[in-house]
Amino acid sequence: MTGGPVLAVDQGTSGTKALVLCPERGVLGTGTAPVRPRPLPGGRVEADPAELYGSVVAAGRAALAEAGVPVVAVGLANQGETVLSWDPATGEALTDALVWQDRRAAGICTELTPHHDDLRDLTGLPVDPYFAAPKMAWIRRHATGAGVVTTSDAWLVHRLTGAFVTDAATAGRTGLLDPAAVAWSGPALDLYGLGGEKLPRIVDCDEPVGTTTAFGPPLPLTGLVVDQQAALLAQSATAPAAAKCTYGTGAFLLARTGPHPRRTTTGLVGCVAWRLRGRTEHCLDGQVYTVASAVRWLTDLGVVSGARDLDAVGGSVPDSGGVTFVPALAGLAAPWWRADARGTVTGLGLDTGRGHLVRALVEGIAAQVVDLAEAAAADRGAPLDALRADGGLTRSALLMQTQADLLQLPVEVSALPDATALGVGAMARLGHDPHLTVPQAVPPWKPSAVYEPAISADEAADRLGRFRTEVAALLDRQEAPGASGAPGSSGASA
Repeated sequence: MTGGPVLAVDQGTSGTKALVLCPERGVLGTGTAPVRPRPLPGGRVEADPAELYGSVVAAGRAALAEAGVPVVAVGLANQGETVLSWDPATGEALTDALVWQDRRAAGICTELTPHHDDLRDLTGLPVDPYFAAPKMAWIRRHATGAGVVTTSDAWLVHRLTGAFVTDAATAGRTGLLDPAAVAWSGPALDLYGLGGEKLPRIVDCDEPVGTTTAFGPPLPLTGLVVDQQAALLAQSATAPAAAKCTYGTGAFLLARTGPHPRRTTTGLVGCVAWRLRGRTEHCLDGQVYTVASAVRWLTDLGVVSGARDLDAVGGSVPDSGGVTFVPALAGLAAPWWRADARGTVTGLGLDTGRGHLVRALVEGIAAQVVDLAEAAAADRGAPLDALRADGGLTRSALLMQTQADLLQLPVEVSALPDATALGVGAMARLGHDPHLTVPQAVPPWKPSAVYEPAISADEAADRLGRFRTEVAALLDRQEAPGASGAPGSSGASA
């Protein structure tokens, strides 16, 4: 790698992290700032837009202060499907930000049932309130018709530089993009009731879009991308066949598929991974909605005092004691796409302790990732040979070992959990220096730990079978007449 240090900012669901990355010396400075999304009744999850922007500025300034060196460019990663309405003349937010976990647009998705196949054909995405378009339509129908309604990145970039843009990967998360043309789809916009909306210009992920003084000295903003696609770049730049899973607020498994859109048959999403140097790369994407957020749920109940306790509490027992936890606390994503699903805990007894609940949660997370990995292998027509992992919860040896056990493949944990920042930092570097190639811009990938399967394939199949039986049972119950699960509801029942 060549060139000077860059500031890489990862604006996430529960916080913003910024790194000053030097091509020769690695991480020179780190800054963090919290974000506090608000879970509300009815499956609603909101965030204060001012807090999102303030966290970007605070984390970036802290990283620069710690590094104590000038940087040449800035890159910004975003949450992908979080949306808000705002005034393009003043930059003022007109609504709260509807976070990607928000389910309030489930009714709009139900109304669109006759057009589900058409919209999937047009955009590659299922009709689900997870994606941006239904939430954008909900804002226009129920909140305000003023200003523009966009994903959060367009607002953040406008606040930083005055530009009105979104990158190709983020546009691909809306449900409004024609992935083959990498252009807004008029038919999709019309079906969502968004025809005539003023939408941001779609740019490459390594395209300079303006200059910001928010962090102090004037700096060019030269890298934009969705957080998960940034992590995929960091983990697969020199190994295009590699699949990665990021374990954060949710878990997100992505695998590259090449320069053309891939229509999936397994329930995964086919979308734009990035557009760099004018060339588009596509990927498969699968999601587990509640991972660290499920750990926070256990924390709020007093089962653990935080994610740092997972290994100690879960390690106090040899197994889950017959408990199965389906952590559908915000619905089920790929491959089921059931916004109405509610979490279940079964197999409880008088001998059930905290350790059993923790182990059951860890197994429930890992089992969902196995389903995503198997779907990715089926869609690509080739088995995975390993899974590359990043994100804060990779610090849990219990989760990583359980993942390797159930997947029956090695799990290679990134040496830095901040793969998203590494990826968007590489894009910023590419945008700053047009002579760099992608492999030159991305730091060499190496694992800090490799977890090998420690149980037999038969035992793994038995554990997965129990989990899948419980998923099928909860979905059957909620499809039955009089079932209490309503579209858009979320939560947990035991």
